[in-house]
Amino acid sequence: MEWTQDRAVDRGGEPERADHGPSVPGAPRDEPPEDDPLALRLETLILGAERRYTPFQAARTAGVSMELASRFWRAMGFADINQAKALTEADVLALRRLAGLVEAGLLSEAMAVQVARSTGQTTARLAEWQIDSFLEGLTEPPEPGMTRTEVTYPLMELLLPELEEFLVYVWRRQLAAATGRVVQVSDDEEMVDRRLAIGFADLVGFTRLTRRMEEEEVGELVEAFETTSADLVAARGGRLVKTLGDEVLFAADDAGVAAEIALRLIETLSGDETMPELRVGIAFGTVATRMGDVFGTTVNLASRLTSIAPRDAVLVDSAFAEELIRTGEAPASETVAAEETDRAAKKGEPPPAYRFALQPMWQRPVRGLGVVEPWLLTRRTPKADED
Repeated sequence: MEWTQDRAVDRGGEPERADHGPSVPGAPRDEPPEDDPLALRLETLILGAERRYTPFQAARTAGVSMELASRFWRAMGFADINQAKALTEADVLALRRLAGLVEAGLLSEAMAVQVARSTGQTTARLAEWQIDSFLEGLTEPPEPGMTRTEVTYPLMELLLPELEEFLVYVWRRQLAAATGRVVQVSDDEEMVDRRLAIGFADLVGFTRLTRRMEEEEVGELVEAFETTSADLVAARGGRLVKTLGDEVLFAADDAGVAAEIALRLIETLSGDETMPELRVGIAFGTVATRMGDVFGTTVNLASRLTSIAPRDAVLVDSAFAEELIRTGEAPASETVAAEETDRAAKKGEPPPAYRFALQPMWQRPVRGLGVVEPWLLTRRTPKADED
């Protein structure tokens, strides 16, 4: 049967198979017409090898079933190509490596598919960004009469090895940081379902604003917002989970870190006249982490708090407020802070140094989560300490 299918593909026929197999980046869904010579040269340059295998041949060469190969390729985000001869030695090697991890017992089959999916989704977004933003600007023809495509090949030839090395470096750095965060957790259960501070930052009135702006202006606004948010979150020790245009989702292991990030975002963007007002909601609790994303009641609560937060203000849940109080980042109340200051003065000791202030707000019902007690988070000023 395998020999017959190969012969059918070699003669240009379609193998009689319900599952026509996987895909490759940039490959068409059916048998390709005459391909663009430059496109093929670029593909060969980037992939490091020429087209050689059909999906079925690649799976057989890698020693992997066609069903598993299809699951891996689709998880990586590649469209079906039927049985076009469009795969390379690198595709065979990738299949062999994933299957080898499963055979060695290092990964389950489901986990290997997750690895393929998470890697594919992340790198697909990166590749799209590089082509749309980075390479588009660099491939501007340097001389009259030259086309953009004529500049692309030599530029890619120069950039590819450097970008590849940089990608691996950043990945290793991120992997080391993520591993360090996890192994510091003493409880085995918390290594998967961890207690984190989850924050949403949302631009107020973004939809109305975009109706009055050109598409290019909207793109510049979103890019500025995402860039500023990403830089602030990273600099303060948090993690940017994802961006949603007018909204960013961030996480932090420490409540004090999350509070500092939220207030810095408000302070920074409020000083930019081109930016709309911002509102932030933060919740603290157990969070499920999957494929770099976060899920659970804590995430939902943070989102709801954001939707009811005042403009240029930060609302937090009671668990987050309790964590700030427990760690000495905020007083339980200004009355308590004043009493502690008086006692310290009588003993000739310095007063407690609180970074944040918490003000309880009215309890209110929140859709799907019952009644919650939000707290208004602010930065504690020197005047508050004196008072």
